[in-house]
Amino acid sequence: MRKTLLLLVPIALLGACTWGITLDDAAKNVRTAWTGDVSSCHDLGKVTVSVMDHVGPVNRNDIKVRDELEVMARNEAAKMHADTIKPLGELTDGSQPWGAYQCGTAQLAPSSHPAGKPASPSSASAPGAFETFPVKGG
Repeated sequence: MRKTLLLLVPIALLGACTWGITLDDAAKNVRTAWTGDVSSCHDLGKVTVSVMDHVGPVNRNDIKVRDELEVMARNEAAKMHADTIKPLGELTDGSQPWGAYQCGTAQLAPSSHPAGKPASPSSASAPGAFETFPVKGG
């Protein structure tokens, strides 16, 4: 019985990492400008969000961590009355800075892709390319 309990506790703790990180109703209207030019938008400030990127010696799934950071950034931006966020830097030790902007209905012009390649709608159909979707609750 005791051995079973010792095995179940770490599993429960690992599963608990994502509980409570949900997209607020107000944040559903906040868009993410991954590669868009926000120079025509009003800069409302910077938000730095963080989550646990590892539990003990076990690293968490990078995609899950990034999704959670985006949800948290959108939630914080909504509190600032922003309608757009954009990452200002890379994920480091579970933390990432985001810019919060008020863009209104302005279309965001594509800027260069973080890897230096221009972003294009047809690039998602290229071999090895991927497309992202909102996380659960978005």
